[in-house]
Amino acid sequence: MPRGSKTKYTSKQKRRAAHIEESYEKKGVGTKEAARRAYATVNKEEGGGKKPGGGGRGKKPTRSASKKGGRKGGRATARKRTSRR
Repeated sequence: MPRGSKTKYTSKQKRRAAHIEESYEKKGVGTKEAARRAYATVNKEEGGGKKPGGGGRGKKPTRSASKKGGRKGGRATARKRTSRR
């Protein structure tokens, strides 16, 4: 399988990446960069695409990256001084 292939992702992961990608594009990020960041976020939260193999429950995904992204440009950025003289 070539690098960058999205075949190992579940439909839910692909859907989540599409929503994340959409929000990055609204913020003015380019299409390719938005897609790259979206899948990077999904990878961080869920540990990459789902691999074939044994059953079981597996690990519960964390939503830390999504929560951080929502806060990152908020109050802290507004309080920052723009120029240091």
